[in-house]
Amino acid sequence: MEPGRRFAGKSIIVTGGASGIGRATALRLAAEGGQVLAFDLNGDALAALADECPAIRVRTGSASDEDAVGAIVKDWAAEAGGIDVLVNMAGIIRSGHAADMSLDDFMRCVTVNLGSTFLMCRAALPYLEQARGNIVNAASTSSHFGHPFLTGYAASKGAVAAFTQSLAWEYLKRGVRVNAVAPGGIETPLAKSVQTGMVEGADWELYNHLSPINGFAPPDRIAGVIAMLASEDGAHMNGAIVRVDGGVHA
Repeated sequence: MEPGRRFAGKSIIVTGGASGIGRATALRLAAEGGQVLAFDLNGDALAALADECPAIRVRTGSASDEDAVGAIVKDWAAEAGGIDVLVNMAGIIRSGHAADMSLDDFMRCVTVNLGSTFLMCRAALPYLEQARGNIVNAASTSSHFGHPFLTGYAASKGAVAAFTQSLAWEYLKRGVRVNAVAPGGIETPLAKSVQTGMVEGADWELYNHLSPINGFAPPDRIAGVIAMLASEDGAHMNGAIVRVDGGVHA
């Protein structure tokens, strides 16, 4: 494979592609030759992405909407001639004291973060199996380590990690690899929303230990790890949850 062209001829879907890690990943995989579809609710941000990189196709919709997911995956597979890589980066975050969090806020995290991952995987798996492709999901350092005031988010990301490992084992003999990244301390709109919207009365000393000593990293640091996992360079990785957090949990 030509260096820097690991995804030449590959058909790819990236959810959450309008911002943050999803956007950086769509740009990275397109730069390496991939035929990329970025899927997100934010139509304006998707349009800006398409202007920046005309090679990226975009579709507006919710990855937690069963009908939208089915239609978009089917249409893209027909247009691109199949699906080789699925990157699930769509997600939301809700902060608050656990005792005060509404069931709606808690379940919204589960529906978007876990539900969208399930729906996208379910729709894409027949195509991925045919292509002997792979999936990269978005777990989090909160999947395995305590993140105060983010219980709904952490629960959903822990579930994504468990789903990833179980799916990897289920498809072990069917040619589909399934891995996840577990970011921590990345400069994204999602992370900024925690910093600016932390619930009143939260003890920041409990939260600040999650910040890397060298500062938050740009999203392209995670995009590079995703590119490795999704390429032949990651061919011997399956069921892995790859922590990328600047050493916070070392």
